[in-house]
Amino acid sequence: MTIKLSKVTKQQLIKSIKRYFEEKLDEEIGDLKASLFLDFCLQEICPSVYNQAIIDARSFMENKLSDLEDTCYEPEFDYWKE
Repeated sequence: MTIKLSKVTKQQLIKSIKRYFEEKLDEEIGDLKASLFLDFCLQEICPSVYNQAIIDARSFMENKLSDLEDTCYEPEFDYWKE
C-alpha cells in the first residue's frame, strides 16, 4: 500500500523537514532535497510505522471486543427470578 498525502500536507511536511535540517543540523536544504527526503521516509520508514499502528489498533479492538459481553451483557428471562 502506498502512503499518499494531500498536496497541502506534503508542503507542510517539506517545510517542517527544511526547518528541522536548519535548526537541528545547521544545514539549509531546498525544497527538492526536502521532498526527496520525504519520499524516502514515506517509502522506507512509514510502512513500518503504519504496520505497527495497524497491529496496535487490531489489538486494541480485540481487547474491547473481548470485554463486550461483560460490559453489554443483559441477562435473559430475568423477570421471574427472585
